[in-house]
Amino acid sequence: MSQTLKGVAIGAGYFSHFHFDAWNRIDSAEIVAVCDTNQERAREVAKKYGIGECYSDFHEMLRQTKPDFVDVITRPQTHLSIVRQLCEYDVAIMCQKPLAPTFDEAVQLVTICRDNKRSLMVHENFRFQPWYRHIKGMLNEGAIGDRLHTLSFRNRAGDGWGDDAYLARQPYFQTMERFLIFEAGIHTVDSFRYLAGDIEKVFCTTRKLNPVIAGEDTAIALFQFSDGAVGMYDANRYNESTADNPRYTFGQLLIEGSAGSIRLYEDGRISLQRLGMAEEFANYEPSTKGFAGDCVFDTQQHFVDALLAGGEFETRGEDYLKSIAVQEAMYQSAQTGQWESPQLPS
Repeated sequence: MSQTLKGVAIGAGYFSHFHFDAWNRIDSAEIVAVCDTNQERAREVAKKYGIGECYSDFHEMLRQTKPDFVDVITRPQTHLSIVRQLCEYDVAIMCQKPLAPTFDEAVQLVTICRDNKRSLMVHENFRFQPWYRHIKGMLNEGAIGDRLHTLSFRNRAGDGWGDDAYLARQPYFQTMERFLIFEAGIHTVDSFRYLAGDIEKVFCTTRKLNPVIAGEDTAIALFQFSDGAVGMYDANRYNESTADNPRYTFGQLLIEGSAGSIRLYEDGRISLQRLGMAEEFANYEPSTKGFAGDCVFDTQQHFVDALLAGGEFETRGEDYLKSIAVQEAMYQSAQTGQWESPQLPS
């Protein structure tokens, strides 16, 4: 494999712009073509980001360009069909989340890639946000001791009130029957797993505050981690944050351990408070480029680096199913009113 990978993309919607901006800044990869059923949208993206070719048929695009990888940036209900067809070609696959509309379809998607020996990475970018990478380093160094007590994340997006909620960016959000946990909560689940390990049990309650949408826009959940720590997720998209940019860190995080606490503020600052000592702020400078600390760039750089080195993806399909299984347990708990355990396929 050459040291500069050739890539193509399927999808030219709202979030694809963050992908293309990041690809333009990754020296070891080049996007040579984009495909979208909406050709006007594809041409707009190609012109803006200097992409050479546009297609409406991704089979034709793959036959003509013979890429090393494909970046799938389409809606969840299209992913299984697209990935199944991509497995006919000798390409690595990166696929946006949500991975599929149902857990069964997500399992099918991962299984198809495994059976066809195709590399699959889920574009789960929140764990690549610079504050989570920095906090993970602090935890590995024992900054707050050798035992985690609690992880608590609070999010108020403020973009989900009123009749026009979500219409400006992603209008299909209004019609999703599963919404907050499926679309956003999965980020926190995966970030929690990145920071604290596997989740064994979940208790969750959900609500719908805005009557104009189909799905839930509020969730409060408790997580029991395998090492004994407890996590809490408290989120709604209706009420507002006081942050200058509520879409930067997407919330506040508190992690408590046997020797102190780590706090993430909504402006990206991280503090350490050891037991019996004053709060100290970490000496690091998170990026303000791209999306949420430039996490899309870091996600895609990880994908390329792993391909070039022959290494594993952090969010490879098999591992990401663990996060989706927690998501499913959250919805099940909201229905049963009981603690539920994530269930992976046998």
